[in-house]
Amino acid sequence: MIQTLYFENDDVIILDQSRLPDEVVYLRCQSPEEVAEAIKRLQVRGAPLIGVTAVFGLVMAVRKYTGPEHELPAYMEQVAALMCSTRPTAVNLFWAIRHIKSLFYDHWSEGREKTVAWLRDEAERMFAADVTINKAIGEKGQQLLKPATRIMTICNAGALATCGYGTALGVIRAASEQKKIKQVYACETRPVLQGARLTVWELMQDNIPVTLITDNMAGYVMSRGMVDAVIAGADRIAANGDTANKIGTYGLAVLARYHHIPFYIAAPLSTFDNEIHSGQEIPIEERHPEEVLQLGGKLITVPEVNVFNPAFDVTPGSLITAIITEKGIIRPAQN
Repeated sequence: MIQTLYFENDDVIILDQSRLPDEVVYLRCQSPEEVAEAIKRLQVRGAPLIGVTAVFGLVMAVRKYTGPEHELPAYMEQVAALMCSTRPTAVNLFWAIRHIKSLFYDHWSEGREKTVAWLRDEAERMFAADVTINKAIGEKGQQLLKPATRIMTICNAGALATCGYGTALGVIRAASEQKKIKQVYACETRPVLQGARLTVWELMQDNIPVTLITDNMAGYVMSRGMVDAVIAGADRIAANGDTANKIGTYGLAVLARYHHIPFYIAAPLSTFDNEIHSGQEIPIEERHPEEVLQLGGKLITVPEVNVFNPAFDVTPGSLITAIITEKGIIRPAQN
């Protein structure tokens, strides 16, 4: 499995996902500002991985801090706020930052060196735990699938979006290990093409049969009886089961319901935000117009046109057959 994130001495090394699949390039981040910028620019992406990456950035910030010792907590808060400002929709980011901040305040009175040791050990533990959680999601999820299953998915909820193995793709990987996967239909995922660039690349690396389709082909493919299940990841799940995921997920859920196809969400429990009652309260990130105006760096429309570019949409819990977590299967109350 390709490594997405690691420490090298005092720096944070990130797989630059904006360069895939053409090049496998690692980005060396030497400051928390560079980590935050990598998250904003989608050089690192995926709700679980964003959270752990932000934690790595916070650990680096404390390690490289050179100011007065008594001002270290204020600096920690400053860097934490910077990380929180990068992507507003994925709740894993905020959960991970709260967790590492709590550990910092438990230990910072012991001195910076000991605090850094505690934080770095916890960051690496969180990285390893995410892989374990993903594999548990995969094992629980594959039990829902029959032999020769044909799956549709959108965006990339695989090893590249996590610390390894993946959530939605973790289910696909686990099912493939059980010889259950006949075909995966990967929606290209406009406007940034995470499905075309990343999901296809991952599945082909693992020799899992995959067919790329444009997003607007999904309904036709379902209507032809070519899909047995839809599986997507999640960036935030409200208390009622409403789920935010990459733009286009809601449309797949509506199409799946019309065609009587089960629609599954695969996500760790850390993706649940019980402080938010419904999807209407989930903040939806809107990104730069150039993502829609351009394709591969080339302008594809009239440059002056107005652009609406929400990065996520919300699927009502009533359209979700089940949510697959590391602890088991949750079926929203509406179902």
